[in-house]
Amino acid sequence: MSRRPKPSGEDWSLDFVLDTLTALGSEENRAGMARFGIEISKAFGVPMGELRPLARRVGKQESLTCELWASAYHEARLLAILIIPQTALTNERALHWLSEIRSWDHCDQLTNVLARREGSDALIAPLAANEEEFLRRAAFALIAWRAIHAKNSPDTEFLSYLPLIRSAASDPRNFVWKAVHWALRQIGKRSASLHSPALKLAEELSEDQNKTVRRVGREAFRELNSDKVRQRLLNSKP
Repeated sequence: MSRRPKPSGEDWSLDFVLDTLTALGSEENRAGMARFGIEISKAFGVPMGELRPLARRVGKQESLTCELWASAYHEARLLAILIIPQTALTNERALHWLSEIRSWDHCDQLTNVLARREGSDALIAPLAANEEEFLRRAAFALIAWRAIHAKNSPDTEFLSYLPLIRSAASDPRNFVWKAVHWALRQIGKRSASLHSPALKLAEELSEDQNKTVRRVGREAFRELNSDKVRQRLLNSKP
């Protein structure tokens, strides 16, 4: 498929970006998105492998970010997440965007970017307490991403999330319980000192009478108790 040349300077308009996304999309990719539970009524069918290079070409642009998000096109919003300057992704804007999200990939991409920003941990407790499916998912996706990206945060931060995980483990909604066990697994893999309490919680959950709680616990316990994880944590000790 032929590509348009990159516009110079300030020429990245909303219309041009939408035209570019249209050219990069395909019906085959739209069908694949639908199979993974993504609403495709406003989707072009552009894979992340195309969106990331496009984001690098566009560069960080706050004004274009706002236009892309307001367009409500699926990949336009993903691109907005990729090109928003870190200083522009305030907690207030993140909460506004999250309140409009109805897709797991938007949720996960936004929390991935957010987790790299200092102060994003303040969003976790209120998001976890929210009953809306993708807002609650965002809490645990943010925990998982912070366990990876927040290198300077103390282990005590992640220990404080274990009660939230225990509480949310009974939520049977697909996009929630999967994020809950993802968060538990990432906490347990973050450090040797966090591994033991995370593994203990996973084992306790795996023996619960509630089916969803057991599933969360068993999936987390299987990975955290694996030789691969144990050996990696052993090798990472100072």
